[in-house]
Amino acid sequence: MPPCARLPVTNFSSAYSDGKMTPRIGFPFCCLSRRLQIPRLLLVCVTCHATAIGALLQPGLEGNARLLQLLNNRSNQEQGYCEAEARLASSLDFWTLSSENLIAVLPVDPVKENYIRKVKNCVFSIAFPTPFKSRVHLVAVSKEVLEDILDLDLSVSETDDFIQLVSGKKIVFGSIPLAHRYGGHQFGIWADQLGDGRAHLIGIYMNRNGDGRAVLRSSVREFLCSEAMYYLGIPTSRAASLVVSDDEVWRDQFYNGNIVKERGAVVLRVAKSWFRIGSLEILSHYGELDLLRTLLDFIIQEHFPSLDIKDPNRYVEFFSIVVSETAQLIALWMSVGFAHGVCNTDNFSLLSITIDYGPFGFMEAYNPDFVPNTSDDERRYKIGNQANIGMFNLNKLLQALNPLLDPRQKQLAAQILEGYPVLYYTRFRELFKAKLGLLGERKGDDDLIAFLLHLMENTEADFTMTFRQLSEITQSQLQELNIPQQFWALKMISKHELFPAWVSQYLLRLKSNMNDSDSERRKRMMTINPRYVLKNWMAESAVQKAERNDFSEVYLLQQVLQHPFQKHSAAEKAGYSSPTPAWARDLRVSCSS
Repeated sequence: MPPCARLPVTNFSSAYSDGKMTPRIGFPFCCLSRRLQIPRLLLVCVTCHATAIGALLQPGLEGNARLLQLLNNRSNQEQGYCEAEARLASSLDFWTLSSENLIAVLPVDPVKENYIRKVKNCVFSIAFPTPFKSRVHLVAVSKEVLEDILDLDLSVSETDDFIQLVSGKKIVFGSIPLAHRYGGHQFGIWADQLGDGRAHLIGIYMNRNGDGRAVLRSSVREFLCSEAMYYLGIPTSRAASLVVSDDEVWRDQFYNGNIVKERGAVVLRVAKSWFRIGSLEILSHYGELDLLRTLLDFIIQEHFPSLDIKDPNRYVEFFSIVVSETAQLIALWMSVGFAHGVCNTDNFSLLSITIDYGPFGFMEAYNPDFVPNTSDDERRYKIGNQANIGMFNLNKLLQALNPLLDPRQKQLAAQILEGYPVLYYTRFRELFKAKLGLLGERKGDDDLIAFLLHLMENTEADFTMTFRQLSEITQSQLQELNIPQQFWALKMISKHELFPAWVSQYLLRLKSNMNDSDSERRKRMMTINPRYVLKNWMAESAVQKAERNDFSEVYLLQQVLQHPFQKHSAAEKAGYSSPTPAWARDLRVSCSS
């Protein structure tokens, strides 16, 4: 057996709040021997009446934004009918928002003043955004989000009304801006009430949301990364627009006393929902069980249509779906080397989509201990611990649900949570087999994956480009063990003394692929292994230029990251598939990023 790699999937061991530890359920990937079961995943078809909400940067806001036209055609929706081409609005004049669906069911804080305070027995507070004082500049928009989700013609983004809306100055007809109350465990410690410090739900038009103050640095990163993740096929919130102003925002980026002046910015985010584990935790923590039940039923009715709202076991079924889809999401993160950076329970979506982009990072040199967030002193959220943290967070979700469950349901839910590692490992394994172009099932597949990762770690090979170059190189080139210079990541691994042994095993395994050819293998792998991901140095380069009012690299990255699997001449010229430049090797991001 080849040496075991230290995989970013091992050693699950979460501490429960009652002081007990979860059972030891992790093990080295190459020592996986028990038979794994395929997880039963819930597939939700989102068509005409999809829910989508936007929040302008930072913790999310809730909202269901139903398009006015779709509301007017509810009878057609109920018949399963969607118009082939929805009419796109060419202005905001008749594009209305409403918060009715939310505030009709979920209570709002009676205090109308906007100040930081503890609130009780409510889910939202009314909070109007504070507009920038200086002139704002629209940096970028997503045509797909505007037209396919918001039913707005791209030309609307050129109007003053649109810029005022997405920068927080304009409140459209019917909108009641809301801030969402939630709590959460941050770095493993209960942080009590949190809520939206910079975010506003600006309406239910079943598709939108807005937020408050962020800085250009973090806004550029979020705008680009959420769109990059979408095109990588990973469930995520979307970014509709990026606006920058000359307003002064003072930030201590690394919390070291070095406070500097930065430019204010706003990102308009869109998602199916912004409810997160912390949305339920805060209600359970304060014993607001009637409101907890009301919120849960609302979430189930809106976003879990496969569940029967009258079923007494609906909360257990809800938990089962969240467990399964969380395992799926984190496995997808791992497949592209994505580290979220701050996996607190208030940053984990109940719909298992990626939200709250901050100190994230795409792993460059393969390293299970990779930590993108310099604020994470204990390395709690290192990439190799994300799956474990997923179980910790799901346990906190279960604790929030427990007051609503009877003894038998509690036992069932606990068993569901115990099954999380199998769900995760199964999906992780499927994804990495696909990344290597393996078809079918063979006994040594786990060892083959682990062996490669062992070599990658020892040689500090680039994660993204190793798999991409394995997608591009021919079997005959590999067999010769004389790796061409263009495959620089593989060339780095080839210096390892065990590389010939791995190549021999890999080529032997490829021969067992039924009805497969080398060209088909490469074609298949190139649709799975991206050539471009948003590495921190790329985002930093775009940010540095944007600070000088040069948004050219933001535009370039937006174009490139929309097609991450295709070779792009401008991206190659910019070095996006080349080794990390020397100037960027010590780049750092923090919770302020």
